[in-house]
Amino acid sequence: MLKKKVLIFSPTFNEKNNVISFLNYFKLNYSNFDLLIVDDNSPDNTFLILKLNSLNDKNIKVIKRKKKMGLDTAYKFALTYAFKNRYDYLVSIDFDLQHDLSDIKKILFYLKNNNFVIGSRYMNGGKCNLKGFRYLLSFYGNKLIKLILKIPLNEFTTSLRGYDRKVIKYLVSTSINSKGYSFFTEVVNKICKKNFNYKEFPIIFSSRLAGKSKIPKLEALRTLKYLIKNIFKNK
Repeated sequence: MLKKKVLIFSPTFNEKNNVISFLNYFKLNYSNFDLLIVDDNSPDNTFLILKLNSLNDKNIKVIKRKKKMGLDTAYKFALTYAFKNRYDYLVSIDFDLQHDLSDIKKILFYLKNNNFVIGSRYMNGGKCNLKGFRYLLSFYGNKLIKLILKIPLNEFTTSLRGYDRKVIKYLVSTSINSKGYSFFTEVVNKICKKNFNYKEFPIIFSSRLAGKSKIPKLEALRTLKYLIKNIFKNK
């Protein structure tokens, strides 16, 4: 069996305190894969630290954009990059270390028999260590998304995902209009409605050890707007 060509992707913005831990783990465990990092011109010198710590690593590519252009555009860039460079699998993960980097191995295992894989905090065996209002918004938000979209998943908003070439090609060629974190929900909806094989597996989502959350307070309204459009579309 031929070896699969794998791209791991993570976007960054003000993540200087997580660079060393993330890169060290990647180099120790995933050195046979490629890593793409897209930085949205972080004012805390994240890009500089990334470059200095990956100078001798040809499989690590760091892109610096001129300004903060949004999460959705970073993911579209990664999908296009993966498609153009003919990767078999694309795995996306947050850079803030709230996801367990060892779960990348699980995603690659499940991608052998599925087109799309997503880590779930809210299925049996999963756990979310968010606190207070953020936890409630995430937990009940995912319940509402499941109810409206009628998709048998428990998680729609995490970025810990795996895509095979068929899904990568589809997402690059289709129109995805949602901005910011709402992009994640629309992507899952499109993949599942297109009848690709998909797999959900339980993950533990940890608390942040360094840096601050980048989720805008109005992000829930964007997702709600997308869901309302789908309600009327399905009538």
